[in-house]
Amino acid sequence: MSDSRARNAASGLGSGSRKRTWTELLAGRVKRQLHGPGREYKLQESAVRLLRRHLNLNDLLLEVEGPACKTLCLHQLMDPEASADLSSSLIGSALRDQASRLGVPVAVLSSRTVASSIVQICASSGEPSHRVLLNAEQRKKLSSLLEVAQYLLAHSMFSRVSFCEELWEVQDSLLLEAVWHLHVQNVVSLQELLESRADTQATVAWLFRDLCLLCEQMEASTPHTEIARAMLSDFVQLFVLRGFQKNSDLRSVEPAHMAQLSAAVLQRMLIFALEALTTGLQDASPAYRAVKSWFGVFCGHTCGGMTSVDAPRRFFSHTLTQVLTHKPVLRVSDAVQMQREWSFAKTSCLLTGLYRRLFETLRPEELVGHLQEVLETHEVNWRHVLSCVSTLVICLPEAQRLVNDWVARLLVRAFESCDLDSMVTAFLVVRQAALEGPSVFPSYSDWFQASFGSTRGFHSGSKKTLVFLFKFLSDLVPFEAPRYLQVHILHPPLVPSKYRSLLADYVALARTRLAELQVSVENMGLYEDPSSAGDIAEPHSQAHQDVEKAITVFEHTGKIPVAVMEASIFRRPYYVSHFLPALLTPRVLPRTPDSRAALIESLKRAHKIPLSLYSAYCQARSTAEEKKPESAAPGVKGDAGRAEEPLGPLAAALRELRAAMTDPSQYDVVSAQMAVVSERLSSALGLGEEDGVSEVSQVQLDILAPGLEPQEQEVADLLLTSFCQNLIAASSFTPPDRQGPWAAHFVTTMCGRRVLPVLLTRLCQLLRHQGPSLSASHVLGLAALVVHLGESRSALPEVHVSFPAPAKSLPVPEFFSSLLTFGTAETLLFCLKVCTAAVSYCLCKSSSLSQDILYGSLSPALVKKFQFVMCRLFSEAREHPSQEDAAGLPWRLLCLPSADWQRAALCLWKQRTFQELLKEKEFHLTYRDWLQLELEIRPELDSLSDTERWDFHQWAIYEHFLPKPSAAGGCDGELQTACTVLVDVLIDFCQSLRSYNCSENSDLVLGSCTGNRDIFFRLQEMAADLEQGPAASQSRSRGHFLFTVFRRRLQALASGWDVAAHLQRQRELLAYKWLLLRLPPSVLVGSPQARPPAAPDCAEFFHLVNSELRNFCSYGSALTYDITVHFFRGLLNACSQSSNPSLTADLILTACQTECPLVLTSALLWWPRLEPELRSRWTRCFQGPLPQELQRLWEAQQFGRSCLCPDSTSPPPGPAWISAAALHFAIQQAGKNSIKSQLEKLDCQREELLLVLFFFSLMGLLSSHLTPHSRHQAVDSLKALDICAEVLGCLEKRKIPWLVLFQLTETEGGLGHVLLRLAPDPYIRLLPFAFYSLLSYFDEDALMREDAFLRVAVDMYLKLICLFVAGETSAVSALASRSQELQGQGDPVGLITKARHFLLQSIPRCPKKSFSNMAELLATSGDCDPEVSAALLSRQQAVPDADLYQEPHLF
Repeated sequence: MSDSRARNAASGLGSGSRKRTWTELLAGRVKRQLHGPGREYKLQESAVRLLRRHLNLNDLLLEVEGPACKTLCLHQLMDPEASADLSSSLIGSALRDQASRLGVPVAVLSSRTVASSIVQICASSGEPSHRVLLNAEQRKKLSSLLEVAQYLLAHSMFSRVSFCEELWEVQDSLLLEAVWHLHVQNVVSLQELLESRADTQATVAWLFRDLCLLCEQMEASTPHTEIARAMLSDFVQLFVLRGFQKNSDLRSVEPAHMAQLSAAVLQRMLIFALEALTTGLQDASPAYRAVKSWFGVFCGHTCGGMTSVDAPRRFFSHTLTQVLTHKPVLRVSDAVQMQREWSFAKTSCLLTGLYRRLFETLRPEELVGHLQEVLETHEVNWRHVLSCVSTLVICLPEAQRLVNDWVARLLVRAFESCDLDSMVTAFLVVRQAALEGPSVFPSYSDWFQASFGSTRGFHSGSKKTLVFLFKFLSDLVPFEAPRYLQVHILHPPLVPSKYRSLLADYVALARTRLAELQVSVENMGLYEDPSSAGDIAEPHSQAHQDVEKAITVFEHTGKIPVAVMEASIFRRPYYVSHFLPALLTPRVLPRTPDSRAALIESLKRAHKIPLSLYSAYCQARSTAEEKKPESAAPGVKGDAGRAEEPLGPLAAALRELRAAMTDPSQYDVVSAQMAVVSERLSSALGLGEEDGVSEVSQVQLDILAPGLEPQEQEVADLLLTSFCQNLIAASSFTPPDRQGPWAAHFVTTMCGRRVLPVLLTRLCQLLRHQGPSLSASHVLGLAALVVHLGESRSALPEVHVSFPAPAKSLPVPEFFSSLLTFGTAETLLFCLKVCTAAVSYCLCKSSSLSQDILYGSLSPALVKKFQFVMCRLFSEAREHPSQEDAAGLPWRLLCLPSADWQRAALCLWKQRTFQELLKEKEFHLTYRDWLQLELEIRPELDSLSDTERWDFHQWAIYEHFLPKPSAAGGCDGELQTACTVLVDVLIDFCQSLRSYNCSENSDLVLGSCTGNRDIFFRLQEMAADLEQGPAASQSRSRGHFLFTVFRRRLQALASGWDVAAHLQRQRELLAYKWLLLRLPPSVLVGSPQARPPAAPDCAEFFHLVNSELRNFCSYGSALTYDITVHFFRGLLNACSQSSNPSLTADLILTACQTECPLVLTSALLWWPRLEPELRSRWTRCFQGPLPQELQRLWEAQQFGRSCLCPDSTSPPPGPAWISAAALHFAIQQAGKNSIKSQLEKLDCQREELLLVLFFFSLMGLLSSHLTPHSRHQAVDSLKALDICAEVLGCLEKRKIPWLVLFQLTETEGGLGHVLLRLAPDPYIRLLPFAFYSLLSYFDEDALMREDAFLRVAVDMYLKLICLFVAGETSAVSALASRSQELQGQGDPVGLITKARHFLLQSIPRCPKKSFSNMAELLATSGDCDPEVSAALLSRQQAVPDADLYQEPHLF
């Protein structure tokens, strides 16, 4: 009635009036009746009656949307708190009315109505039926419906039992998410719903189907992924808690029905996943997504929310058992044959991921125990068991020890009771673990030798155990891979001699099997991997691979590889038949011998190449060189035609590793991916098991020109880039001390035998040659890599470098420090960056490292370079930090994109931890360290100006190191100590430059020193302070510090005249001379003494000349011009400080005649250049004639020139040896073909002059042989020989005895004392060569009459043979071989032959007196030529009898 009136009222409105809304109508009515008594209650009752008449419960439940209905309510008149319950109360009232009319309980009706509404919601999307998730609209409606259901529950108007029954009737229309929402909103729990159904099998099937769909949809990257994960997590938690909870853990015993259902669902899902893995899965397939999602529930996130701790452990343990025992259809024989395909890298990542998650809840010891228990009590799936073992050794750090102990227990049990199952398990487990490489487990070969190759082996107990072992091995033979058989044959078990027949039978059986497989044990490669998965290579193919690997080892060690030496002895058939032919492949040799050629020569010298094979190789090589094909390559590469394997798989594995860096502390995840990287790396470089074995004890590296093959460089760049990226990614999440061992594991992978040299070479290229161009991330990564390599220094080979000289081997951390140079401003800044990053990273890790490991990780050289750079660039660092900063280390700052390196360096410098580190003695920056580093600076490219550099030097020397105690690296306040250390460092630096300069002129090399010249200026300043300071007189009394340094260093050098010692000493003396020439000449001569005599003390310089410079820094009988003129400048300087300059000069030069005559002969040689300076300075300073001794030198020079003039001859000044030296130099400079006429003009009284001239001529002859290309050598060997012959003829003509020149001794004094100081010792030792070079010019008849001739001739002959044997005639031999004219003169062999023939002819002709003291001579070196010795002894015994037949001398 009222409704019709309302409609009429609404229709009666005029056209000009608008229609009012239902709200407005009600509001108007309320306004008119607002103050009436009871009007509010009556209005509500009327509204309810109106709605009841037209109510549809199902539609009402679906239309309600919670709080949004307030727009339809009388909210202005009602309590706001009651508005939320308005719709629910309305529905509850309607349900009561409906139930009253139908005569059913309201709870039953409510349950049916809600269930029906849920079905309608699930079916409302119109999407395909195979789904388990709601869409957004459905989820919204279901949320509102569940609010109503919660209201009904709260008011006892809802029956859960009836509701569950209704749901099971329509289970096919239900979506799993709707059921989950019922559980989450506490309408009906999952457990209650599942327990309400008696048909367990149907329930399991329904849950299995929907869970599989849920897993598929969860990995489909939909917007509902989070809901799907939450659903799966809740279901799994329920099933685990109810299916694997012990009864004692519950307050009330759970129904067996629920426990069985939960276990059945979990097992059904696991079996589905394992079956899917068995059939093989495509990455994008729905089954793959489902398996991946299901395996993802085995994680800490899912199980962490459970109230029970034991239930997840039991579930994980049960799951592991189910996996290991799933479908045990493979027999042991199948496992033996196929286990190579079940390594970690070849196993599905889904299965290995499941293993890793299962390992998380079990301690490693428990895990190994569980594996052992399963193997003992179940039939197992060997594929799953062995892949689990691979995952175990890869992902657990302590797995190697645990597996070794487990296998040892198995073997003990096996041999104690002849338990075949334990034996099978032990061998399969060991072989599987060995497949993962030596970085995680020893090779099978090593394990087999360790277990059975000694008297302590498991088999050595009795004959029974031996029979058991060989029976077992024999049973394996039909199924084993050939390489395992080869290991058993090449490294057999140790067997007592009386049981050798057991071993012989097995070896015969194994050889028969290998013959059936067409594999020869003798043809097994040197570097084959007995555990690798590849097939046995053909012998020739394997031999080429062995050759390449042997050459690689030889390149980095310089020694014949151990495997090659062993094969040459123990595996000779393969070595001779396959390895050597592959090595000796004919080819055109490169101009510079390569590593292959060097290895061949080393093997030949070691007599490891048969002569016939080597001769054939040389002949084939000559043929190849004659043909010279254009395609000839410098080397032969095995499988050169094969295309290189792509690096894509390695790059993909490295990318996956980087993705794992989101949580670098997860050891198992990172280790698993590192195993994949290792396997891909091996494939990329063609590595095998032996590449992880450290046969290489030393890596040789060309630090100046490091080179790599293109593929090697690509691999190195991939590894280094990945390490840098991983470090930055890991550091963005966690600091270094909480990143876990991922970096150490990565470094271990990069430290294989073949990978490490490649990596070090690439690092050398980057750090030394491209450093300033590297980005900040590269700097951080490489710095961290240096730290981790330092941690592994004990396991890494040393790096042999030849720069800086002397060549030496460095540990890897010190090698990296040597790569950081700072000759320029750019390289100095780069060094600062690397040092800052490395030290910061290492100190950040210090909380997780012991102090010893921390100090071992940091190279002291690196820390010292950081101190040097800091003090050089920052004046703040030159002062001791007044307040040490306790803030965090700057590693985090360095990882920022806009890192301020200088600020970070200063921050690190002020750190308390770093300052504590600097207190350790090994990290002290000493004065010597500072000098060595400062010398590397190139002033023209320095970041400091000249003034700033001078200020820095003054601070460092005088303020910092000079007053510092020696224990802390200072000089104890001693300026002379500072100078001494500086001289030491300068000499070492000069030698390093000399070693790596290509120039042949040593003087120019040392003169063009590329170091910091300002350091030498500091030495000059400090030396001047010493000479002029208060301690100058005391310093002079002790001798000049420079010569003290020289003596100490020379005493430390090796003595002897072998090539190495000779060159080392020569290099040292060149550095001394370089220093002397750049210091004031007063160092050589010194200042005159205060009291008479006024001669300065030159003894130290004279000793240096006589003992060292005479042998190395001279031209025959004279010093070089530079040192000569430096001495005479010192002489003039000493004269200028004397009250009697002429006397001082005469005293000095007179001392030279007796103590150092070489100085005077040097002045004669260089007089044309020396005289102008001497005369001009003497005249300018002293305004008088030259001193007497200088005048004597001028007169000797004039005499020498006049002798060659046809007119007249000046009288020779005394002593005679000075005049002879002047004449000798004049003859050499004139270069005349004959001087016979000039010699005849000499006064007959000048016998001593001619004798000394003959000595100088002999020295000239030897010099022409030893230094033929010297610019000071004006006479060639033939002319020098002619000069000697003419002087000799003149001596013989005047009957002057000359044999005395070949018997000079120091003890004689007089002439011998002088002459032995005028020639280098090598020249004196080569006098036998000069003696017999003049053999054809001897007057034999005259010589035979001299008693001393035979003794001298025999002595010279024996010494000549000794020289030849010692190799000291090699220089002469080389010259003779190059010159056709000297073939008969300079060849030592020919000379020895002629000398021997001459002696054998002369011995019978010599008189009796010639044989006196001959026995003594033969006793020392008579064994050199037994025939000559026999002839001498025979003649000596026959002499008395022979004299009877000689005619008497009557007159």
